[in-house]
Amino acid sequence: MAGSKTERGVSWEVRANGRHFHQSCRRKSVLCFRWGRYADNVVRSYKYTPLTFLPLNLYEQFQRAANLFFLLIVVLQCVPIIATIPWYSTMLPLLLVLLVRGFKDLATDVGRRRSDAQINHRPCDILTPEGFETVKWKDVRVGDILRIHKDKVIPADLLLLCSTEPHSLCYVETADIDGETNLKFRQALNVTHAELNGDSAKQNLGSFDGIVWCEEPNGNLHSFKGELHWKGERHLLDTDHLLLRGTVLRNTDTAYGLAIYTGSDSKILQNCGRLKLKKTRVEILLNKTVLVILLFMVTTTLLLAVGAGLFEYRVSHQYDVVSVLQRDSSPGYLGFLSFWGYIILLSPSMPMSLYITFEVIHMVHCFLIGRDLEMYWEDNDSPAQARTTTLNEELGQVGHLLSDKTGTLTQNRLLFRQCFIAGHIYGDMAGEFKPPDLSWNRFSCGGTKFSDQRLVDKLRERSSPECQEFFTALALCHTVMSEWRDGLPHYQAASPDEEALVCAARELGWVFLSRTRETLTISEMGLTRNYQLLAILDFTSKRRRMSVLVRDPGGQLKLYCKGADMVVLERLQGNWLLQESTERALELFAQGCLRTLCVAVRSVPETLWTEWSRALSQAGTATGNQDTALEDIYEQMEKDLTLLGVTAIEDRLQEGVPETIASLRRAGVKVWVLTGDKTETAVNVGYACKLMDPDTILIEGEELRQLLESPSPDVRLMSKEKEVWTTRAEKSKAALVISGPELAELTKTPEWGAKFVALSDQCQSVLCCRVTPAQKAEVVEMVRTHSTSITMAIGDGANDVNMIKTAHIGVGLCGVEGSQAVQNADFALAQFSFLRRLLLVHGHWSYYRVCILLRYFLYKTTAFALVHIWYSFYNGFSAQPMYESWFISLYSTMYTSLPIQCTGFFEQDVSAKSCLRWPEIYSVGQKKQLFNPFVLAVTLLYSLYTSIIIFFIPMGILQYSALDFQTLAVTVETSVVLTTTVEVILHTKFWTKWNIAAVVFSLVVFFLSTLALHSARLFTASPKDYFFLGASPNAFSTPEVWLTIFVTTCIAVLPSITIRALGVVLTNPNKHKIHSSKNESVELQRFQRGTFQRRSSYAVSQGKGFGKLITTGVGLHSAAPPKDGRVTADGLKKESSQGSHREMNGDVSC
Repeated sequence: MAGSKTERGVSWEVRANGRHFHQSCRRKSVLCFRWGRYADNVVRSYKYTPLTFLPLNLYEQFQRAANLFFLLIVVLQCVPIIATIPWYSTMLPLLLVLLVRGFKDLATDVGRRRSDAQINHRPCDILTPEGFETVKWKDVRVGDILRIHKDKVIPADLLLLCSTEPHSLCYVETADIDGETNLKFRQALNVTHAELNGDSAKQNLGSFDGIVWCEEPNGNLHSFKGELHWKGERHLLDTDHLLLRGTVLRNTDTAYGLAIYTGSDSKILQNCGRLKLKKTRVEILLNKTVLVILLFMVTTTLLLAVGAGLFEYRVSHQYDVVSVLQRDSSPGYLGFLSFWGYIILLSPSMPMSLYITFEVIHMVHCFLIGRDLEMYWEDNDSPAQARTTTLNEELGQVGHLLSDKTGTLTQNRLLFRQCFIAGHIYGDMAGEFKPPDLSWNRFSCGGTKFSDQRLVDKLRERSSPECQEFFTALALCHTVMSEWRDGLPHYQAASPDEEALVCAARELGWVFLSRTRETLTISEMGLTRNYQLLAILDFTSKRRRMSVLVRDPGGQLKLYCKGADMVVLERLQGNWLLQESTERALELFAQGCLRTLCVAVRSVPETLWTEWSRALSQAGTATGNQDTALEDIYEQMEKDLTLLGVTAIEDRLQEGVPETIASLRRAGVKVWVLTGDKTETAVNVGYACKLMDPDTILIEGEELRQLLESPSPDVRLMSKEKEVWTTRAEKSKAALVISGPELAELTKTPEWGAKFVALSDQCQSVLCCRVTPAQKAEVVEMVRTHSTSITMAIGDGANDVNMIKTAHIGVGLCGVEGSQAVQNADFALAQFSFLRRLLLVHGHWSYYRVCILLRYFLYKTTAFALVHIWYSFYNGFSAQPMYESWFISLYSTMYTSLPIQCTGFFEQDVSAKSCLRWPEIYSVGQKKQLFNPFVLAVTLLYSLYTSIIIFFIPMGILQYSALDFQTLAVTVETSVVLTTTVEVILHTKFWTKWNIAAVVFSLVVFFLSTLALHSARLFTASPKDYFFLGASPNAFSTPEVWLTIFVTTCIAVLPSITIRALGVVLTNPNKHKIHSSKNESVELQRFQRGTFQRRSSYAVSQGKGFGKLITTGVGLHSAAPPKDGRVTADGLKKESSQGSHREMNGDVSC
């Protein structure tokens, strides 16, 4: 039996009320070892545990070459014979680096733990021998039976056993998974509904001993295969019986379910992927640069060690030199000691303090992002969040933005904006919005976006039978269900387009009140009318239309049909009226990026209905391909239609989406849309949100395949002539459109993937439709593999988590509380439009500041350390330091750190307003203009020049004077500090009081500490550590020293001043006005499509509607409006007037 189950792919066993059985097989883990089968229900997005934090964090930190190097230096400094500088000069900064980074990682991980705890400690009800008890989510186990109440989040993947709704139907909202707010229905098996439901449901559920065999845990959100074995019978299970973790129970008082998958085995967490350690490209290049510096230092040290040996062998007997190493040894041994002594002496050339400052700068940037009021969403009190503090500069280098559609670009809310009836277009979208007077309508909820008083007047005066018939069709032709609570109907729509049309009809006086299996009740301008429902010809993605067959109160049979224009128009009567004006209206609606549906009617003779209903009954009981037979029957009825009109619906974008995408495109960011919706839906939204221009050509299907199969390794688009794309290297105004099955083939062929990414660089955008969550991650990985740009993924649902983790930067939209996308994202925003400021302002500033910081640190540390090399030629290669030991310790931490930190905090090359006004500035980061191998090489060469100037000019001036070595050391030290301070002053373009205070403070601290460290009191206390007795007072009282310092500093910074002066002289003067220019808001005019591409509103439908539930009577509530036909609407005006419709826990009140 087990073998047969394995062959059927159902090897996961779940025993109802079998907690002890599953507890014995519970999955456990210790460190990296795991065993067991069934996972607990605890969410663990954190990285460390109390046992693993110290070793794992130290392992991660010592992956940095600089940290590992300085650990070696500390060890070497503990050997007295080669310790050229004291051990504390390296040990203390290293400990500071490790502690700062460790505390930051700990704080980040504690934040993740708190976020996990909020989820793990949510309450839920599980069945125990004593009855239902309230426990925490983390206590749920496989095999438990749970009770879910209305509006509660489902804590695990459950098999629906029964509910309080008729036929154990329930409705769930999947916004946290796929961003869609329209409700989906789930239904229990008939056998569990019949046996477990009723007044004794608790006892029945307690004695339920069914065994579920199903597929192993996987991340496929849209499929489920299983079997329920109970009372000797086997019942097949599919996705309609499964309640997924993270969905919300709506419009159902109570549902009962059996836990199938818990915790990490649940489908939503299977899609999350593993936590990945992300490093920025700037940091990777910095690490490589540090390795180059290390290689240079080792090579130089080796040469200096050879010099020490030669000097000891040939010259030492002629000169007496000061040395910190043992000189009475063989030349070879002295060279060996000198090698390690110089390793320690030159170790400050490795920018260890840079990593401390690097961490602090990142944390401050994250704080500034969170405090930016321009990215604060007051509606749900959501500021921007930087959940990862190491990726700030990558925000300024994004080349590809891969975005989810539903819930990210759109609100998944459709608005009725225009309509075409009897040759007239109603609805004004060009001028200022003027809401019509609907005070006469007691059912109006307010906030309508339809503006045309002419239509309202015609309906009220009943002067247009065509308009009345049109809205009668909208009020009848749908699968919307209504439930009466507190004297008001609540709507449940299978798709948001049906919701928009029914709500529009309600606002204009045709109100859908209720339905039963056989009737539809509507209010027509206050008059209640009952229609007999004879048949529903339900929507499918293949049919692209739906119809209802009704008998009106006068006894006449009518078929009302609505669907995609191309489908409905071909089923109209021959030579139908107003053909030309209808085509023109459809074109105008398409140019306005509105979804269109054609509405038609047919009068049905009684004889035809009798024959057709008999054929329908026979097709419904057919044992063969029932769906095909039904479609053929439907075709016989849906013909010879009469057009009533056309609806035009706007897919409600999130606020500011078109402006944001337009700005990002100007900034050079390639925007890809990855969605599970149909192609026409994605294309529709693409045009609406300015992802593509009006005259953009779509390349898809066979056309795209031909380009990918081209033998040319470098296929590029230019133009399309005679259905053939040329392959010359020129930009094309085109967009690539690819579906999920095509992507599956694409990702399996690396050559095609490379060509696809290359083609996308020549296009405006890419639309990936009907993709699974796993495919979203594969697309991101493909872009990362075949391009050099930084990728950013943004989404709002659990199906976007894998994509968010795979991209260089992941952004989650926190529109839904507890969103899995936010929990796993690097940055969290409340609105897609905030992405514009996050990238163009904070991203650009972070990249600019970090690059200035890194280049300056490399400059000042190498210029400071290389002086030792030049001094070696004067001290016999004895590894004698040029500087005092305390100056070596304090140079990077006290004397030169604060000014560059303030620059890293506040520096702006251009203002925020200018960043938004001229997005092209963003390309600086994309092209890596401020931090690349060439720039780093120039920086290191400049530091080499500076070190030569800083040493040889003081040496050349003072070597023939009466001043001693300590005076020379103080002169060089002062020159180094002043030179690096002047350099940071030259780098700073945006001055604040903190910048000025930091410069003044650093210089004051340098001079005061130098005088204090050279005082007699400290020398008396510890002569070994404070041996520069009186050096600085003597030096600072000598005019010759100050003249030397002034000349050295001026010559050292002369190249930097010269380059900046030439830049000002040779550059276009208008370029330097950007920072102070007046801001002008970016406004985009509504564009006119240059090509006629209609888009059906049914594109948003994800599957079949509620037609089958209605015609079978399943899920229909007995509650109905009062028998006298009067329906009160008290309190409706209390609803928000923002938008033409609003969400009420997944319902629509009317």
